[in-house]
Amino acid sequence: MNNKMEELYWEAEADIRNSSYVEAFRKYETILYEEPGNGPTLNSLGWLYKTQIEDYKKAEKFYLACISSSPNYPHAYINYAVLLTDMERYEELTTHLGKCLTVSTIEKSTVYLRFGIMEELKLNFKDAIANYEKAILMSLSDEKIKECQDHVARCKTKMELGKQYSS
Repeated sequence: MNNKMEELYWEAEADIRNSSYVEAFRKYETILYEEPGNGPTLNSLGWLYKTQIEDYKKAEKFYLACISSSPNYPHAYINYAVLLTDMERYEELTTHLGKCLTVSTIEKSTVYLRFGIMEELKLNFKDAIANYEKAILMSLSDEKIKECQDHVARCKTKMELGKQYSS
């Protein structure tokens, strides 16, 4: 990214923080006109389409374009995983998260956290706990470890609740 486009990108990111989504969108479009395969910009447009417009098809298109053009840019992988989770496309999510484990720039604790969330949503609490524990093992962040411990505790509560209703 040249200096002018990089500056424009950071301005767009500031627009996002200030909820000036239209301004950010325009700046991202300008960047893509100059640099069509710009990974961070493609990812940010995917995020805008998913979170602000709720157009999941367009968001998916931008995330996949980012992954294709910038295979070491980690954020699009995780954002795409969240999109697949929200759409309950678990088979695709499993494949995608498996791929994420092979990308060196992606924090592995985040990948296992996403596996855990998927399994919890599928009511597979033992598998969810196992993945949350893997996330703990791979994490260097006390905050993330605490978050995963909370997820494990919640799954244990759900397992106990499930026992009450199954008998």
